[in-house]
Amino acid sequence: MSGKTLLLVGAGHAHLGVIDDIRKDGLPCEKVVIVEPRKAMHYSGMVPGWLAGEYRASEAMIPLQPLVEEAGIEWVQASAVGIDASRKTVRLDTGDDIAFDICSIAIGGAGRARRVLGDDPRLLDIRPIDRFVDRWRDLRDGAAPPRRIAVVGGGAGGLELAIGLANAPMPKKTRVTLIAGEGGLLSDHAASVQRKARAELAEQGIRLIESDASFGEEGLCVAGEELKPPELIVAAIGSGAPAWPRESGLAVDGDGFIEVDRHQRSCSHAHIFAVGDVARRTDRRLPHSGVHAVYAGPVLADNLRRALDGRTPTNTYRGRGMDFYLFNTGRGEAILSYGPVALKTRWLRKLKDWLDRRWIDRFTR
Repeated sequence: MSGKTLLLVGAGHAHLGVIDDIRKDGLPCEKVVIVEPRKAMHYSGMVPGWLAGEYRASEAMIPLQPLVEEAGIEWVQASAVGIDASRKTVRLDTGDDIAFDICSIAIGGAGRARRVLGDDPRLLDIRPIDRFVDRWRDLRDGAAPPRRIAVVGGGAGGLELAIGLANAPMPKKTRVTLIAGEGGLLSDHAASVQRKARAELAEQGIRLIESDASFGEEGLCVAGEELKPPELIVAAIGSGAPAWPRESGLAVDGDGFIEVDRHQRSCSHAHIFAVGDVARRTDRRLPHSGVHAVYAGPVLADNLRRALDGRTPTNTYRGRGMDFYLFNTGRGEAILSYGPVALKTRWLRKLKDWLDRRWIDRFTR
């Protein structure tokens, strides 16, 4: 075992996989430290089901303390605000520095709704997810829960959020409008999947608008469409990059995401790794998605083990060709998207529930 220190910045989905690997097989280093301000991690795949009242909040969360204790990891409950790659230190919001030999970053992406849409007090970004969950709980349980909600974003997240909110257990029915943007609904999926999703939205009474939205003097504006002023606007328009990686001198792309190679190593500093929404692969297009982060975890663990052992990382997460998605309808069914295949059944919802619970159980049993 080397005298090296591995520093995990953030407990994102991929790092949970690394922690699970450490629990089982350990790592060739003296110390593992994780920097994470939250006490429990929300699993994004179950949040739409929680919105629809299918899960308790605790069922879709992974407490961090039992994990790090079992893995023998030192937990620093703080947020990273900078990194000095040459000195091999990470600066925390407490003002402290933590030294490392190998560092891996999985802090998730930053919200970008206000930068894209404009500012409005009704706007609620899905990122960071813990803030979204807390805010929605307060609104739902408040004296005047919102009845008219607009969801902005035509991807998988926007679709499932709109459905989850439309089926939320509220005293009065919630009217939801999904504003998918000019790119349309599920533009990265097959036409057959898009048709199935549109039919589901129509069946549930969720209005679909395939135009861009922005804030103007009269509130939320959608080109060519009349829209009653919503009481809440939920943004699911993808992940933005936090500012500190660029400010710290790491190689980043034009959007500020940390550029990494096929082994998840920083393109400017080989002793730094990054994965998930904070990173951007330079060897292939890999969408920011919780699904990809989950599957990248074991690959990252292998590459970190090799780096700590003085060997060259060789493992690559390649994605899975045709991405496999299961969209929760909030009504006991799920829609399958797998290449050109589109299917909606109850057994697919049971499969999604089993897959989601199995992943949670890895870290909570």
